[in-house]
Amino acid sequence: QVQLVESGGGLVQAGGSLRLSCRASGFISSVNGMAWYHQAPGKQRELVASITYGGNTNYADSVKGRFTISRDNAKNTVYLQMNNLKPEDTAVYYCYSGIKGAGSDRYIDYWGQGTQVTVSS
Repeated sequence: QVQLVESGGGLVQAGGSLRLSCRASGFISSVNGMAWYHQAPGKQRELVASITYGGNTNYADSVKGRFTISRDNAKNTVYLQMNNLKPEDTAVYYCYSGIKGAGSDRYIDYWGQGTQVTVSS
């Protein structure tokens, strides 16, 4: 069974840093694009950053210059380094990836369970 397992959330003061990790596990043939989304209370889930298998990245305007997405293809893991955190970054952060399971001929969307990031002012 394929799943995405996240870690690294927590409580931090404004201006601080956190690093999120997300590892794809299970019987996997191929991992395509990977991304981080966040969802604040009462708001829709929004894209924070994405990265292709080849390393091309894309960021939401609100996090450019503060967050860095990276991945380790050998470990099927994506990271989100968050610096200079602001109270408005407070949200549940979700990992996303398109994954082809072993024996499958197509990519399926998978989501992590979510990890809470809280930034105090």
